[in-house]
Amino acid sequence: MPSTKSASIRKHFAELTDPRRREVTYPLINVVVIAICAVICGADDFVAIADFGRAKRKLLEKFLDLRSGIPSHDRFNAIFAAIKPAEFEKCLLSWITALHEVTDGQVIAIDGKTLRRSFDAASSKAAIHMVSAWATANHITLGQVVVDEKSNEITAIPKLLEILEISNCLVTIDAMGCQVEIAKAIRDRDADYVLAVKGNQPTLHEGIQDYFVEHMKDDFDGVKVSRHETHEKGHGREEDRYYYVCPVPEDLPDRERWSDLKAIGVAINNTTRNGKETDEVRYYILSKKISGRRFAAAVRSHWGIENNLHWQLDVTFNEDQSRIRKGHADANFSILRRTALTLLKNNHSKKVGIKNKRFLAALDEHYLVEVLMG
Repeated sequence: MPSTKSASIRKHFAELTDPRRREVTYPLINVVVIAICAVICGADDFVAIADFGRAKRKLLEKFLDLRSGIPSHDRFNAIFAAIKPAEFEKCLLSWITALHEVTDGQVIAIDGKTLRRSFDAASSKAAIHMVSAWATANHITLGQVVVDEKSNEITAIPKLLEILEISNCLVTIDAMGCQVEIAKAIRDRDADYVLAVKGNQPTLHEGIQDYFVEHMKDDFDGVKVSRHETHEKGHGREEDRYYYVCPVPEDLPDRERWSDLKAIGVAINNTTRNGKETDEVRYYILSKKISGRRFAAAVRSHWGIENNLHWQLDVTFNEDQSRIRKGHADANFSILRRTALTLLKNNHSKKVGIKNKRFLAALDEHYLVEVLMG
């Protein structure tokens, strides 16, 4: 383990507050690094993390002071239950972005996910809901926040935006996040937005819908439009996708409420499967005039947060089955999973899936170090 890299890890976690008030037996950096390594290698709970630490002690001793030994699973649980998730998230984000530079100007998808087994009926604790930001080009989790039990994504997204470095990026959010305050917060961070518009903004939605329905009748004769289309066949279905972007009309209802609104867009998806045809139409507002091709890429890459993040967390990391729930342990373990997924996705030396990368990291210590060090 190169000393420069291990020192780098210590530097990025130096500001993480140790929640323990009594004399400390196990250094906090030990607890964090062992947990990260264990989750990369397949650990899905604190018992597995402690077992990993004992099994890999010789490796861990190369860059950690383990004179006090490996903490028990109860100690891991207690520490992660007390660590403040916002601080833990900030430290991990600082470290990850130091290892993997985020591509300037890329699409940042923001979406929420519920940890379904994190509820606790005995203590009346609701299942936690996390809102995450996903860099679609780099496959990096840029940050996440826990939605308060008495709140929703609308209040959580501005908190997430405060901790992100998104300047010059294009932020995509589904209809839940189509709020005047969120649009302003994105522009205040020197970023641009592509926000889906549905019935929660009825006046705006109806105005955009009427505009595109009217101008599609004459194929946008006399108005500026940038368009793009794709046609795909496979897995027993045919998909035709059409994308249109137009400058925002002067008479668009509700226009003045939205910060730097520059364009409106529509995405039309026609799918034929087993002879049955279905249509889906989605409308958007944009703070930047972009081409139809880039609009299509932004819209489609937004759903990458479902396939490349949420699906992987459920299928490969068993997140929906996790019953970790003590204190902040559920939120912090969720952060560990996303960190491990980011590190594994950004390692390209092994041409296998994430599940097999975790297995290889558990078997091959050299590969584990390679993944950990970026």
